[in-house]
Amino acid sequence: MNLKRGLKSYRHAWVLLYALIYMPWFRYLEQRSVHRYYLIHSPLDDCIPFVEYFIVPYLLWFIFVFAGVAYFFFTDKKGYYRLTAFLFSGMTIFLIICTLFPNGTHLRPETFAHDNLFTDLVRILYSIDTPTNVLPSIHVFNSLGICFAIGHSEALKQKKWIRYGTYAAAGLIILSTMFLKQHSVTDVFAATVMAGVIYPFVYLPAERKAPKFSHQPV
Repeated sequence: MNLKRGLKSYRHAWVLLYALIYMPWFRYLEQRSVHRYYLIHSPLDDCIPFVEYFIVPYLLWFIFVFAGVAYFFFTDKKGYYRLTAFLFSGMTIFLIICTLFPNGTHLRPETFAHDNLFTDLVRILYSIDTPTNVLPSIHVFNSLGICFAIGHSEALKQKKWIRYGTYAAAGLIILSTMFLKQHSVTDVFAATVMAGVIYPFVYLPAERKAPKFSHQPV
């Protein structure tokens, strides 16, 4: 009975089956042989130095997104559905863009000015992550998605340290994509625009309904 109750309580986990679509598709994009890529570059990229220390927030992104989704999964089912709808919509658009318009960057430094643990981690990152399929940046988009979800959480409205900590972490993650030369400023801008376009479809309808419910007779 307890197992049945537990399965019923967490049946909203079905949404996470999206990974069975995203991961094979993304893996295909990373491994496919393409003769011509659309090179993504902005003049602002040349003004941004490479800073290996940003590998820390860049890698923390994985924990950041996982923790955000897990929090809403266990505490706020409606918030969880909105967050995953936002994330998975953008991730699908990203896959379609990269499928139709293969893109990449030539921003990575060939040598490093320093030799330390942080540059070693960057070397590992570069070796397992190709500089392709970069526009729009999923690091940026998903970070914004977590911020939106936290900002709309009624349970966290009074916990300002969590909200501001989330915003600060997201800001460092977004900066890390550019300071590690993983993404162009153009990728960051495109992800921000995509987040802005999807945001009202996911979050504003719920807010429009809220006043109506608040005026219902008790």
